[in-house]
Amino acid sequence: MIHILDLKFLDNDLTIAAFLVETSEGPILIETGPHSTFEQLSHEIQRVGFQVEDVKHVFLTHIHLDHAGAAWAFAKMGATIYVHPFGYKHLQNPVKLMESAKRIYQDQMDRLWGEMHLIPEDRLIQVADQTAIKVGNTRIVSHHTPGHAVHHIAWQVDACVFAGDVAGVKIENGIVVPPCPPPDINVEDWQTSIQKLKDLNPKEIYLTHFGKITDIETHLNDLEGRLLAWANWMKPHYEAQTDPKIITPLFQAYVQKELMENGVNKEGLAQYEGANPSWMSVAGLLRYWRKRDTK
Repeated sequence: MIHILDLKFLDNDLTIAAFLVETSEGPILIETGPHSTFEQLSHEIQRVGFQVEDVKHVFLTHIHLDHAGAAWAFAKMGATIYVHPFGYKHLQNPVKLMESAKRIYQDQMDRLWGEMHLIPEDRLIQVADQTAIKVGNTRIVSHHTPGHAVHHIAWQVDACVFAGDVAGVKIENGIVVPPCPPPDINVEDWQTSIQKLKDLNPKEIYLTHFGKITDIETHLNDLEGRLLAWANWMKPHYEAQTDPKIITPLFQAYVQKELMENGVNKEGLAQYEGANPSWMSVAGLLRYWRKRDTK
């Protein structure tokens, strides 16, 4: 059984999820959310009949703080943390990860993300592509899926895929949008990962932002189309070397207009912005075009 746990990030529903999967050897957790929502995560785990101490296996799609920020707390309680090899060193020594986040979020770090501590080497497992891990009667398979982040894994459990951010952000009946924060956005890699998800032919995809998707092909086609549209919107601004301070409000207005035209209300806009701050995508997409230019 799969349980969707709503972490109520910034007091918004349906913004960040974690997933508890029941196995014959106890629950496993996919994603932890940030440490700032650890108390809410604990309540949600209790709501579905377990305690946080029952979780002995934690699978991270990637190391961004909204997905992995509380992993250290589970490791401290004895859980094993499964992570992409490129993310391993940043959990073992999170100084650079936190310094990078602090440059972006400055004095909002504690409010948004809470604490971050190192995870001892003996609590971390680096997971190669196409690795099968058995926990009791449950088989979890890793699929390296770069594009959003070089350290991204989609986890497959039977016919379900827990896709982190590579399958986009979709809140309730809104549209799917691509989260494009710096520094790793690569449109071509992302397209390859989208095709990889299609080839898995899952019955369900679970989005960290937010919930279960069953219309897989339409969802992934829409995501790819919007990823290309966002990148192409940004390209002339990059070529003109427009000041990011000018680009940012223009892009925010572009995204908000697109959401509203597709039926997203005021509350929904706050949920989308909490899950995928549109201003972050300006830096990510500009960096993508700059890297393309220097190849």
